[in-house]
Amino acid sequence: MNSVIDNVRQELLKNSEAKFKLTSQNFFKEKVQFYGVRTSTVGKISKEQYRSLKDTSKNEIFDLCEIFWQSIFIEETFIACQWSYFVHKHYKPEDFEVFEKWVNLYVNNWASCDTLCNHTVGEFLTMYPEFISRLKIWAKSSNRWVRRAAAVSLIIPARHGKFLKEILEIADILLLDSDDLVQKGYGWMLKAASQAHQKEIFEYVLSKKSVMPRTALRYAIEKMPGELKAEAMKK
Repeated sequence: MNSVIDNVRQELLKNSEAKFKLTSQNFFKEKVQFYGVRTSTVGKISKEQYRSLKDTSKNEIFDLCEIFWQSIFIEETFIACQWSYFVHKHYKPEDFEVFEKWVNLYVNNWASCDTLCNHTVGEFLTMYPEFISRLKIWAKSSNRWVRRAAAVSLIIPARHGKFLKEILEIADILLLDSDDLVQKGYGWMLKAASQAHQKEIFEYVLSKKSVMPRTALRYAIEKMPGELKAEAMKK
C-alpha cells in the first residue's frame, strides 16, 4: 500500500509547476502548502493511481486517505477526498465517524473543506439522511471549517431539491456568524437550494435580510431573477 502512496507523490512532484505553485497561495488567506499541480492534473493522477486499487476494500482505501489527510500538501488532501468518494457505493452508517474525524482534525482551508463535503459527505447524507442532525452540531462548532462544512455538505443534495427544512434550520444557526468563509458557505447552500425552491429561499432571505450579513445574502440570491435580487438587496 505504501508503494501506491509513493507513486502518487512521485507523480505530483513530476507535474509540479513552479509558477502555479507561487500563484496558488493567492486564493487562500491562511498559509497552504502546495506541490503546484493543477486541479485537473491532480484528478487525472488520482484516477490513474486508483485503478491499481481495484481489489482494495473500502476500509483500506480510508486508511490510505488518512495518510493523505496527514500530508502538509493540499493536493494530497484532494486525492483523499476523491478516493473516499470513489467507494461511495459501499458507505455504511458507521462511516460518518470517519468523515467527521477528517473534518475536525484535518480540514484547514476552504478548498479541502468543500471538496470533501460536497461529494463524500454530501453523498453519504443522501444515502443516510438521519445523520443530517449531526450537521446542526457542526454548525455550532468553534472551528470555522466545521461550521462551513455543516453548510457545504448539503450543496449537492440542495441542488436536487432535498432537505429544504434542514437547510433552513442550519442557515438559522449560522445566520449571524461573523466569519466570511462561513457566511459564503451557508449563502452558497441557500443559492443551491434556490435552484429547486426559489420561492421558499427568497422568502427566507427577505425575512432575514435585516440581520443577514450582506456576503451571505449576495451568495444566496445569485441565481435569482434580477427583480428578486433588487428586492432582496433593497435596504
